[in-house]
Amino acid sequence: MSEGTISWRGGLSLGLVVVVGIAAFSWPFVASSATALEHGHDLPWLFAVLLGLLGLLVLAELSGGGLTATEVAILGALAAMGGALRVLSAGAAGLEPIFALLVLGGRVLSARLAFLMGSLALLVGALLTGGVGPWVPFQMIACGFVSLGAAALPRLRGRAEILLLAGYGLVAGIGYGIVMNLWFWPFAATSSVDGGAFVIGGGALENLAHYAVFYLGTSLGWDLGRGVLTAALVVVAGRRVLGSLRRVVRRAAFAGVSR
Repeated sequence: MSEGTISWRGGLSLGLVVVVGIAAFSWPFVASSATALEHGHDLPWLFAVLLGLLGLLVLAELSGGGLTATEVAILGALAAMGGALRVLSAGAAGLEPIFALLVLGGRVLSARLAFLMGSLALLVGALLTGGVGPWVPFQMIACGFVSLGAAALPRLRGRAEILLLAGYGLVAGIGYGIVMNLWFWPFAATSSVDGGAFVIGGGALENLAHYAVFYLGTSLGWDLGRGVLTAALVVVAGRRVLGSLRRVVRRAAFAGVSR
């Protein structure tokens, strides 16, 4: 396939994954009644649906000629590296070096591969650390979005690119925490922060304001550490890692991936 293209099957599959991800995180702000909390019983189904859609994306690209065996191998290697980094620090104090790989790996991959890499890296890490639970599908979606965002950044080179990626890593590290808290926030009977509880049947603006209070009071400090570490690792090692990944991409002759 030509550079930057994606098969219609792959595009449809990726679009479905993105829609499912947005719906999974945003439902508290559009829920209108107590029945919305029944969403909690759907978490196992979300995991199954997400894995099915990711598998569909891979099959669609393989059948459409948009994903070669070499690309699958490199994708697997990056996912394994991400899993290993997850083992080093499974979220301790918000310090997660895996996010530097999500940013740098996503930067050199196409949108479809970037999302797959981010999602699979988190899944491998969860399996290696034994941290598999109802939060995993949300983590997979959020990490996929982190890598997808890196793939969508403007093309730059040299120091400007490293600064762009470092800034993105800082924002993405914090943004990951902002969206991840949404998976459990509505199900807490009460909030530990005054004015931060989910309001059943409340409007979008009301619950958004409550969530902002909850997040600022419980998670910002934790997520700031993740963002700062990600930015620092990108500044320190970004140029060499990007160079190595791009050499692998060129030698493997990836279609529509090299950037």
